[in-house]
Amino acid sequence: MVETLITLAAILAGAAFLMALYRFLQGPSSADRVVAFDVMTIIGITGIVLVAYMEGRGIYLDVALVYALLSFLGVIAVARYLERGY
Repeated sequence: MVETLITLAAILAGAAFLMALYRFLQGPSSADRVVAFDVMTIIGITGIVLVAYMEGRGIYLDVALVYALLSFLGVIAVARYLERGY
């Protein structure tokens, strides 16, 4: 049962990633692209956590945590850049 739910979560995460990728490529504004990129990084973190669970390797959770922190800092930097109007 758990394996089925993990597989379902992976499929839903993949579908969400494709929808976010579409918005990233077709976004009418820079803000839409930044939000879509942030969503894709969150889904990537979800994928890393799912792989960590399936493989039974806790070290991947550290990788997901570092990726989340860097993603947060990157989005903040881009938002400040866009706020200035460059």
